[in-house]
Amino acid sequence: LPWQAALGCRAAQVLMQYCILANHYWFLVEAVYLYKLLIGAVFSEKNYYRLYLYLGWGTPVVFVVPWMAAKYLKENADQGGGAGLRVPLPCLPSQINLLIFMRILKVILAKLRANQKGYADYKLRLAKATLTLIPLFGIHEVVFIFATDEQTTGILRYVKVFFTLFLNSFQGFLVAVLYCFANKEVKSEMKKKWQLWKLDH
Repeated sequence: LPWQAALGCRAAQVLMQYCILANHYWFLVEAVYLYKLLIGAVFSEKNYYRLYLYLGWGTPVVFVVPWMAAKYLKENADQGGGAGLRVPLPCLPSQINLLIFMRILKVILAKLRANQKGYADYKLRLAKATLTLIPLFGIHEVVFIFATDEQTTGILRYVKVFFTLFLNSFQGFLVAVLYCFANKEVKSEMKKKWQLWKLDH
């Protein structure tokens, strides 16, 4: 039935917007968690985990539900309009992530400079830290966040679409490689499991 198809499309659109926002707020959770580890306790150990869950999964609801209601009312008032109603933009978490990112880089630079004798290649280490934090915090999103589809035309639009799709598609893979599979502790555990498996078989 046509109304069921329309309802399914609307539900899919709402779910997509929720997932996009949840993705950005989980970037923020990762940034806050790393900031907490590097600089000190931001929240007490007792309640930070629940706060992270609320921030990652709950905050997008605060933006998506009013957007969904406004879009529904506008579509009914305009008799099928509401197409121009913009989706909730993830500006806030991206901007906070950028600030935390710069603060963490400042701390890393200070620590590397303090141990400059021990780390002669501290500039290379800083560059490595910067490059590894970019996918974790979703800093690449900041580049195109204010360049909307209406503002970008021609080659710039193709560049935006390519980088957005490419980085978003491989972001989970990059984070997994950098923070999981390249981690010494994870590699040693995997090596132990592999050796145990070989002994069993």
